[in-house]
Amino acid sequence: MDNEQLDVVIAGGGPGGLNAALVLGRSLKKVLVIDEGEPRNSATLVSHGFLTRDGSSPNEIREIARQQLKTYPNVTFMMDVIEDVERKNGLFYVKTKNGKTASGKKMIFATGMKDHLPNIPGLKEVYGKTVFHCPYCDGWERQHDPIALFAQGKALLPFVKLIFNWSHDLMIFSNGPAGITAEEREQLEHYGIPLIETPIAELKSTDGQLKKVILQSGESIHRSGGFMASTGERQSSILPARLGIPLNDKNEYVTGQHGQTELKDLFIIGDAKNTFTSLVGAASQGYEAAVKINGDLAAENWAAGLKTTSR
Repeated sequence: MDNEQLDVVIAGGGPGGLNAALVLGRSLKKVLVIDEGEPRNSATLVSHGFLTRDGSSPNEIREIARQQLKTYPNVTFMMDVIEDVERKNGLFYVKTKNGKTASGKKMIFATGMKDHLPNIPGLKEVYGKTVFHCPYCDGWERQHDPIALFAQGKALLPFVKLIFNWSHDLMIFSNGPAGITAEEREQLEHYGIPLIETPIAELKSTDGQLKKVILQSGESIHRSGGFMASTGERQSSILPARLGIPLNDKNEYVTGQHGQTELKDLFIIGDAKNTFTSLVGAASQGYEAAVKINGDLAAENWAAGLKTTSR
């Protein structure tokens, strides 16, 4: 595919990128999807909230999507990493880690975020199994359970309010100073929710099932599930920033409607613009961006035809 000109290059093969590829493929557009094969939800055993796929594993959903895309020979999938993007003469020129090159009239970044979990011994063993980030994905399974809520700062109280929907048996572990106001502390006390600021020594588990939170004081507290207000998420790709796309105070790329950025023909969808989007949310954004892109390409082709005819 070296130096081949495409209609659209898509960086990222998650639900957003793949759904965009599906819609564009069905619109007769020539599309290349480049994915590194390291999805953010790789630790997740099953996904929820995606109609017709509730309870399926993320791997299963991706594999079904790729199989369905094989119907469209104008859509190509490449396992690789885009290392450089240049915009010139109205095209995006991409170069991959493996030395492949391609160019496209439009480009979508669906690269998402990467999680950087706090350095708590035992956390990796339970994350995605009994400790989670998204309550809409996993709250049902933890309803009424003894929950450890890992949070601090401004995110703490809003997250507590949310998780309280699924379980009232909450204990907050801020792993150091909580960084909340006196009024926020009073609200926690009103609902009888303990706030533990003692640093965490480790999380004890068996086969991914959280059993205890061990504090540095030596105290051992029984909990069977947990939620994290933050996973230390950071942008997976800095390439949009190199192209001049600004980041907001949440480290999200700034876009307008349909994921369109201030750089003409460049679109950003999914977690890269929303921090956390969900599978169905990312797929929806992929659909929306693809419809906008196909409409733009159709209008451009029509205008070009008029110019040719007028000559």
